[in-house]
Amino acid sequence: MQSVMLRRLRLYLPMLAGVACGHAAPSQVANTPPAPVASDRVAESLLVDVRSLDSTISVEARYATPGNFTGAVLPGYEANRALLRREAATALARVQARLRPAGLGLRIYDGYRPVRATLAMVAWAERTGQTWVLDQGYVARRSRHNQGVAVDLTLVDLATGRPLEMGTPFDTFAATAHTANARGEARANRQRLKRAMEAEGFSNYDQEWWHYIFPVEGAVPFDLVIR
Repeated sequence: MQSVMLRRLRLYLPMLAGVACGHAAPSQVANTPPAPVASDRVAESLLVDVRSLDSTISVEARYATPGNFTGAVLPGYEANRALLRREAATALARVQARLRPAGLGLRIYDGYRPVRATLAMVAWAERTGQTWVLDQGYVARRSRHNQGVAVDLTLVDLATGRPLEMGTPFDTFAATAHTANARGEARANRQRLKRAMEAEGFSNYDQEWWHYIFPVEGAVPFDLVIR
């Protein structure tokens, strides 16, 4: 099993690079130089637990449970934690502080994602014949999550912990999940999240209302297990 994972990591290296987000067109993947996976020691020095900066941020790590689109816990997720590069985590704490006066806060569904988990997502798509999710950019063959600079999240009521209405669940692979494709309360909430995140330097991937990127120069992928 370990040798299989190592072979997949070697195949994965040429697909990794610093593009604007983790959802790149096939031509971008083919024309990007290799980026090596950094050591666990480097990962441990650069990644931080978001809740160590603000414990009021809620974490519901979907890929650490079977409650995700693959129906299984993904390799590399062994705890309900959200790690990010310190730069991104610090900015996210500022977002939480910005939302707090309105009685709102953040719930994180995914932060840093080990390379092995991305490989498992791709393998699931290919094994189940769902490769359209790769072709249409809903599942990335390479991801900014691997670099610890992408985060998937939503808004919650701080008093009750109840998520706000966003129109679709997390990881909905359809046009209805595109950030602009909502009306009424869901549209207002998506825009509220977007404004708060953008005010602290994040940018939204417009096909997923929950997905945001923070710019970190020289970001590299990691495969550190989340424990």
